[in-house]
Parts: sequence; structure tokens; C-alpha cells
Amino acid sequence: MKPKIFAYLLCIGAALSSSCSKSFLDEDPLSIYTPDNSLQTATQFQQATNNLYNGVRNIYMGNINLDTYFGLYYATDFAFNGTDYDPAAKLNAYKATMVPTYFIPGNLWTAFYKIITNANLVISQVSKSTRLTDAEKNSFLGQALFFRAYSYKTLAHLFGGVPIELNELSGPRYDYVRASRDAVYQQCKKDFQQAITLLADISKVPDGTVNKQIAQHMLTEVLISLKDYDGAIASATEVISFSGVSLMTSRFGRRSNLPGDVYRDLFEYNNQNYSTGNHEGLLVIQSTLNNSASVGDQTAWAVVPGLTGVRIVESVSKTKMSILFNAKFVDSVSSNGIGWIRPTSHFFYEIWTPGDMRNSSHNIVRDIRISGVPATSPDYGKWYVKDGYKDKVAPADFRDTIRNFYPVIRKASPSAGDFVSVAGPAILTNVTNPFGGLLLNGASRLFMQKYMARLAETYLLRAEAHLGKGDAQKAADDINVVRNRAGATPATAAEMNIDYLLDERLRELYMEEFRAVTLTRLGKLYDRDKKYNPKSGLTIEPYHNLWPIPATEITQNTGAVLEQNQGY
Repeated sequence: MKPKIFAYLLCIGAALSSSCSKSFLDEDPLSIYTPDNSLQTATQFQQATNNLYNGVRNIYMGNINLDTYFGLYYATDFAFNGTDYDPAAKLNAYKATMVPTYFIPGNLWTAFYKIITNANLVISQVSKSTRLTDAEKNSFLGQALFFRAYSYKTLAHLFGGVPIELNELSGPRYDYVRASRDAVYQQCKKDFQQAITLLADISKVPDGTVNKQIAQHMLTEVLISLKDYDGAIASATEVISFSGVSLMTSRFGRRSNLPGDVYRDLFEYNNQNYSTGNHEGLLVIQSTLNNSASVGDQTAWAVVPGLTGVRIVESVSKTKMSILFNAKFVDSVSSNGIGWIRPTSHFFYEIWTPGDMRNSSHNIVRDIRISGVPATSPDYGKWYVKDGYKDKVAPADFRDTIRNFYPVIRKASPSAGDFVSVAGPAILTNVTNPFGGLLLNGASRLFMQKYMARLAETYLLRAEAHLGKGDAQKAADDINVVRNRAGATPATAAEMNIDYLLDERLRELYMEEFRAVTLTRLGKLYDRDKKYNPKSGLTIEPYHNLWPIPATEITQNTGAVLEQNQGY
């Protein structure tokens, strides 16, 4: 591992040691922070554990680097990069860009190994503490094991086999070799299984805290990767059968008395935490406005189209005018957007059946009334799509259909009335759109809770395990639990295959799961990207089913050979 991953380690005892054997010459570094003197009390261990949560939150909120974060969603069957469409650049030009020197694999490699290194520190020190109760030791150890396993699991999904480091380090190492992918998964299995014995149930921990059920959920995914389908089914069943969790099947939360549906309720502001009555979320990443430890999420800003750039030729004046009143976003539709993560036609138009709640207008807005022209114009109040304006976009204005107008995913946005709570008062104007809602000022960061995993995904993982065993009917049964909640047509056993399951994950988990991680986990990135992505699919190759080991990791690992993945 290169020095930048480990150079920040606190363990400097080796540098302080003396070759003199006289005990009176031994130094007790009271004014210097080392792991031995800075990790003693419960407060200190809590701070170290908080750092693990911060590492994961930075990834989930895009605080590591926006291109890196968005690269977990696009260049997949779900989306492409709307900002670099023509000429194709970045991951839209997949073969030219996804190389060992590209920063996205390097940033994620570093981010996850930092979490691993910090987790190893907690794991190593917790057993040495004489000031923790047994319950505190179990809690801190269980959380650290979870984060280490979660990080190794994700690295193995993306890169295949990676180096395994389980010890607290006193300095950088240059002699790493790659363990096999299965060996990494086996270590994840061991860590998750131990964590499960130490962690409390979700009903007994504060909101946003690692718990037994999220560890069992993650173990399920690892066991599927090890082709231990019976074990995966058993692990998922432990979660599903726990009385403290359940799918949310009826309206709930702060806006349940307003128009909407239960799927939209899952993503309304402040509806995610267990304490609010939502028993579907297994681990919720916390983020709160005006909290110095919080990180604002930019997902909505990236996936919502740049509606302010959409113009029509007004029928009377024959001049181009914005379709939006004052050319501003309106809070009744979504937050501000720039069309960076542009979902594919496969997602928007090919995977849905009539009546599926997840595709309702409360969750995906597919048309907008024209309000930016004079009220006397014959275009005023018309629908941009239904009344044919979208069809009139000239080929030279392809940007309008690529970045500026496409169906609006509302999942990462609050609803009208909640924008001040998630972005501050400056986001709202006091101007009303003629067709409802207040106009928004620009804001890219929203401070909202975010799921790491929901129980709906546990059902889909168990379905995947049943499918791995060849039991199509049980796979369909689990998928239909999720589809029934959404009011979707039940799936049949005859439809069951891995591609149907991946489409169901798109329907249920769009903009929640890191799609690139799911596809590399299953070896389906190449197939699905080539089939459904109009840009990266043009140049992606089969070897891209695994990402490249970062070049700097290889060149700086001077004490051993760190092998590159084939094809790079």
C-alpha cells in the first residue's frame, strides 16, 4: 500500500523507542498522542469510531470527490455522464478513461483503505483498554469489524482480490500482495459473523448506529459472493424474521396526510430513522443542516435535469423562452439540478409496468407545465411532453434532451415546505410559480438522511440466493414481496434470471445502490453497460468487469509485486 494511505497513522511508538535498555531512559510521551494514550476511555473510542462513520458518510455524500462519487452510479445500465456526452469524455469514453492511472479507482481505493486502517486501530486497541466495560468493548469492536468488512467487501466487488491488512501499523508497508477475491470475502464473512455476536439489535441502538441486522444483511451479500446460497438465505431470513424490522406498506411519517404514496414516504425529509417509525431502513447515514460534522448530499443536484436551460419557441413572438417561470426551479417539482447523472432510456422507459408506485408522479416527474412564457401566450400552461414541445427539439439542441429535460427523479429531493430545513432559508424565494410551489435559488447540497440499506434489498438478496440455488419460484416469491408493496404486477418463476433481478434492483433501489458495485460484484458490468448505455457502452470491454488496481499502488509497492487485473 502506498505511503499516503498509511502515513497518517497515529502509531509512532517505533520512532520513539530507544536502543538503551535502561528503564529510567524510557520515555512516557504524555504530551504526544499515540494509540496507547489516546484510546483509553469510552469517549476516546467513540471519537475514533465516529471517524469510521465519517469515512463512509464522505463516500455516500460525495465528499471524497464528485466525479468519483458519481462514477459509482453512471457508466452503467442506470446512467451515463450528462456533462461529457459529445464529445464523449471521462467514463463516457470508458476504454480510454478507465485505466490504472484514472483517479476514480484510486480515490475509492484510498478512501476504503483509510476506513480499514482506522478500523484496525480500534480493533487493536479495544482489547488493551482497562477503562472500558465489557459492553463498551463489544460495541466498539463490533462496529469496527463491521466497517472493516464493509470496506473490504466493496473493494473485492470492484477490484477482485486485494491486499488484506488486519493489523494496526506503525508505519507504511511496501510489500503487499493481493489475496484472492474469495479470500477477501472469507475475511469479510469472518468479520461480519463476529460483529453479529457483538452488536445490539436495531431497536436498541441510537439512529444511524451499526446494528446486528445491518451486519446480517451485509453478510448475506458476502455469502452470495462465496456461492454459499444456503448460508445467504439463512442470514437474510434472520433479518427478515426479526420482529423489529418490516417493510413499510402503508402511509407514514410527516407528510402521510398529503398526496403521495408509501414509496415517496420512504424518502421524505426526516422519515428515514428508526425512531420516526420507519422500520425498513437497516442503517441510515445521518446528515443535519448546521451540524459541523455533517456533509451535504449532492445527489439530487446531479441527477435532476437542468430544467432552467429548457426553452421553447414561443408561438407568437417566435423567440426562445424558458419553460420555467423566471427560469427557476420550483419546490413542488424537485431541488435544483444540472443533469450530471443522466439515467438511461432503459431505466426511464423499458423496465416499468403500469401501476408500479415507484414510477408514480410522486417519485418520477415526467412532464412539466410551461410557465415561463407570457400568460397571454397560447403556449402558457401547456405540458412540455404531452403537448408535443419536447418532440420539436432540433438535433442541434441535443443538450435539451441529454441534460436539460428528462424525467425528474425526486428520491433525493425534499418536498415543498422542507427545503429550508435541508438547505437553509437562502434556497427559497418568495415568488410563487403560477402552477404551484415556490421558486428556488441555487443550492447543490442538501442535508438529509440517507439509507445505506433497506429491508427491501434484503428480500432482493434472498431472491438472488434462491436464484443461485436454482429455485426460481422462491426467488419470485421474495421479489413479489417488494413488488406487491409497490402495486406492481407480480413476477413469475418463468421470468426469473439474473437480469430480471438486476432490473428489479433498478426499480426498487435507483439512486440508492452504488450500481457500478452491484454490476462488478455480479460480473455484469460489461454486459449491461454495452446493452443499455449509449455512451460508455460503445467502448467498454469484458475486462472492465473488474476495475484496475491503481497504478501508484503498484509502483510504490517496491517490496513485492502487486499484480494488475488482466486487460489493463
